[in-house]
Amino acid sequence: MASNRIGRINEEIQRELSGLLRTVKDPRVADAMLTITHVDTTGDLRYSRIYISAMDRTHEKDLMRGLKSAGGYLRHELGQRLQLRYTPELQFFADDSIAHGAHILDMLHHVKPANPANADIVLPEDK
Repeated sequence: MASNRIGRINEEIQRELSGLLRTVKDPRVADAMLTITHVDTTGDLRYSRIYISAMDRTHEKDLMRGLKSAGGYLRHELGQRLQLRYTPELQFFADDSIAHGAHILDMLHHVKPANPANADIVLPEDK
């Protein structure tokens, strides 16, 4: 029962933060194309881990510093928009799962089948 509540809170935090990120004036954040891929909040609502995926990965460290700097502002605004007893402390992490998935898919495309009878198996992207 509680995990369903935490799931709803995670979705609400993700939706509200997506809108709030557009209001951040820090140029490290404002100039970046970023997406919140996942939010994971602790059961006591004290901490939220926010996973961010950036389009331009070359300036990712600057983006993370900018988000950490804007964390107080984002937490304050989030607290005003959400009706929670505690507003969780926001912790930002770079999410490399998309790049990792692309790397795995690329590796699968280069694997030769061991059995020639299985050579006609088509990977989903080859269709």
